[in-house]
Amino acid sequence: MDLPEWWRQAVVYQVYPRSFADADGDGIGDLRGILSRVDHLRELGVDAVWLSPFYPSELADGGYDVADYRDVDPRLGTLDDFDRLVEALHSAGIRVVVDIVPNHTSDQHAWFQEALAAGSGSAARDRYIFRDGTGPDGSEPPTDWVSVFGGPAWERVADGQWYFHNFAVEQPDLNWDNPEVRADFVRTLRFWADRGVDGFRIDVAHMLTKDLTDPLPSRAELDALPRDGRHPLIDRDDVHEVYAQWRAVFDSYDPPRTAVAEAWVDPARIPLYASAESLGQAFNFDLLEADFDAGQFSRIVGSNLLLAAESGSSTTWVLSNHDVVRHATRYGLPDAERAGDGRPVRKHGNEWLLSGGRSPELDREKGLRRARAAILFVLGLPGSAYIYQGEELGLHEVAEIPDSRRQDPTFFRSPGEDIGRDGCRVPLPWSAGAPAFGFGAGEPHLPQPSWFAQAAASEQEGDPASTLTLYREALATRRRLQTAESLDWVETGRDDVLRFRRPNGWTVITNFGTEPFDLPDGATPVLTSEPLVGGRLAGEATAWFNAL
Repeated sequence: MDLPEWWRQAVVYQVYPRSFADADGDGIGDLRGILSRVDHLRELGVDAVWLSPFYPSELADGGYDVADYRDVDPRLGTLDDFDRLVEALHSAGIRVVVDIVPNHTSDQHAWFQEALAAGSGSAARDRYIFRDGTGPDGSEPPTDWVSVFGGPAWERVADGQWYFHNFAVEQPDLNWDNPEVRADFVRTLRFWADRGVDGFRIDVAHMLTKDLTDPLPSRAELDALPRDGRHPLIDRDDVHEVYAQWRAVFDSYDPPRTAVAEAWVDPARIPLYASAESLGQAFNFDLLEADFDAGQFSRIVGSNLLLAAESGSSTTWVLSNHDVVRHATRYGLPDAERAGDGRPVRKHGNEWLLSGGRSPELDREKGLRRARAAILFVLGLPGSAYIYQGEELGLHEVAEIPDSRRQDPTFFRSPGEDIGRDGCRVPLPWSAGAPAFGFGAGEPHLPQPSWFAQAAASEQEGDPASTLTLYREALATRRRLQTAESLDWVETGRDDVLRFRRPNGWTVITNFGTEPFDLPDGATPVLTSEPLVGGRLAGEATAWFNAL
């Protein structure tokens, strides 16, 4: 457990606590629920668990509106529960990564409540971004900026001033020019590291520091500015002054604590976050926006391995997380419409969600088949892989959620445009015959569809063809075959088939097409995502070989 660079090729499992397992029957997942499923995580074979926020929160944004960074939400447990969970995970050989949300607090945070009471010009307000309004009586916001979740990015308070919120109105942005803000987050990092946390995932790591010198630009002017390190709000060079301080904190522990940046930035700037002087690793989100396409996958792999080499870090591979449509569903829908640069011009799967899952038609079997092939491709790559809870069960996105049950602020702030992220956050199905499919005794906070019964872990246990079995076998085989952080591409003679070899001879072949692919004579795979067809690799399938 004390290898200092364990993270470089780790498999990290993301737990969204409120939807993982509910031990007390209130319909919300909790820490004791996670504790009850440690055996599942151990048998799966993951190296680490990343816990999405479990802090006190009003859940305006699924827990990413934090009211206290150094405590546990009473609905999810206590600090003693957290300590027991860390101990159990460590005993199972699993490290622990926690989410840090530094761009903003909850509007219920003690600091923000103090700021509201203290008034204009106070030291309490300086921890946040307050401005006077415009117009004769200050009744207009300082700018016409729009928040990420839709609607105005400024909110007026009782005394007439306005505060800035890049996300939901309940998430006021912090002022990272304030030394007190910087010092308090150092205390938070040490608080969790001292409790045994092995690493940190940094939420919107590219948005902390800002330059809001008057006069502020209009929305149009802001959108036109290059994101070259000097943008007023996004991916500023000076954010790395913060992370250099954090790096000193991480490195003061033995072994050093790790960090990974959620940084949606120009790829050329990712190495700044992944360098050893900054956070040390950064998410690569390109596969979240890619179709199941050999050309796109090969370009993404090549470019991100080059970026990793530039920073000296390892890259990360992500197919699903709590913010996007599950990849089994994405792969079962028509490919995204793309601009000339290859980027999707519409949100992948959003039209399907807006229709309640009725249009376009989802090919569930194709989506799952492609998802199984994609995970074997990804797990064969050098670097670390992040898997999202439920993908080991082959879960699809849940579209059939009544508007009255939805929770995501994106849905409420952009009606008819973005359905939100609730569909990938529905509580997991553990047992087909149990109440709430084994999630807990109470009614789940988001409704589970009837088809969850077929996907439940209990139905897949012991089935050699199940997705759960595939994940377990893949992670165990990966641990045995894992080698140096490089690969060589091998020509296949087909544009829709990719083949690469790792330094010890471990070979991965993925058929992105539908026609079977002829394997080399005498080649016997150690693992396949689909059975061979007459000795040939099936369409939309991946095979692993010890050496080839």
